Amino acid sequence: MNKYARLSLIATAAIAMTACGKQDEPASGQAASSAPAQAAATGGDGAVVKIGQVSPMSGPISHLGKDNEYGAKLAIEDLNAQGVEIGGKKVKFELVSEDDQGDPKIGTQVAQRLVDAGVVGVVGHLNSGTTIPASKIYSDAGIPQISPSATNPDYTKQGFKTTFRVIANDVQQGKALGEFAAGQLKAKKIAIIDDRTAYGQGLADQFEGAVKAKGANVVKREFTNNTATDFNAILTSIKATQPDLVFYGGMDAQAGPLAKQMQRLGIKAKLMGGDGWQTPEFIKLAGDASEGQYASSCGISRDKMPGFKAFDEKFKKEFNTDVQIYAPFEYDAVMVLVDAMKRAKSSDPKVYLPEVGKSDYQGVTGKIAFDDKGDIKNGAVTVYQVKNGKWEVVSTVGGEAK
Repeated sequence: MNKYARLSLIATAAIAMTACGKQDEPASGQAASSAPAQAAATGGDGAVVKIGQVSPMSGPISHLGKDNEYGAKLAIEDLNAQGVEIGGKKVKFELVSEDDQGDPKIGTQVAQRLVDAGVVGVVGHLNSGTTIPASKIYSDAGIPQISPSATNPDYTKQGFKTTFRVIANDVQQGKALGEFAAGQLKAKKIAIIDDRTAYGQGLADQFEGAVKAKGANVVKREFTNNTATDFNAILTSIKATQPDLVFYGGMDAQAGPLAKQMQRLGIKAKLMGGDGWQTPEFIKLAGDASEGQYASSCGISRDKMPGFKAFDEKFKKEFNTDVQIYAPFEYDAVMVLVDAMKRAKSSDPKVYLPEVGKSDYQGVTGKIAFDDKGDIKNGAVTVYQVKNGKWEVVSTVGGEAK
């Protein structure tokens, strides 16, 4: 064989090897994660099982996003310390965390990233506005998704078999708040403001329906956005109607300034809202204007949660901060996914997904079981009031601690 023939053969072999390498790589945007999932499901001891977590870890509610991430991190640490076995083989869990910035468009982008990264389950997203569009991506990939905090009922109304939540929805929350406002507080004239997000507007709509059913009069309905901090024009308009109560559907980053501006304008009405601002951060932002205000949280009160005390101690020791809202629910969501894997003897989503819907799990936050849509059964709603600079329980509707 002459020199030129040998060179030609070498070049041909090199091209063939390069082509094979390119064929092994997944096409951009495709969910090429089944290989890692299968490896985790069928590999030997020490196989890595990836679980995704998504929340807004930058932006005005990043404190809530980090709170969620911390809950997931604690769950992963506890699982790895336990030496969990799936199908008789020890596995190691790895958290793949993404920041969706509370933006629906970014939410779908990071959802696809998680699918491509080979996660076998997702806990998130925090906001309803990001959770709902991302859910289709997880559904198409066949990956179970459990939200610890998205309360808009539309999330589980889409007919996807992959969507679950470990928290009451806004039908339950809006009704509880509306009945409390019109019943126990005897509010007759109510003004409503929402931030036009899937969460804020959705909750405000449910609240409005509930107070009207109880005979209260909605004297004003206004809206803002989820980045605004100046509400003077809206509040001046509302002040003229002399309401007994102002309801705000949104998050604590806006509710705090809103409460302060109500106080500055001399609006005597109580402020009420949902779980988006039943937080220590609201009290910090509102200062003395927080005193006497009402907000709800989805779940039984923390003193009734069977595992909260131990969880809280571990959380503070690990992260040197207080729980905001959803960290215990995030922790439980991770544990529910893994409990389903153990029962299915596999971490392959195709195998363990049916077991998620059959969950009967005793978590930090209470008993977790799902209905046929993926909503938690007997979801609780607790109403709180700020007294002496702290949230105190007023009443709880639904739920069970045991």
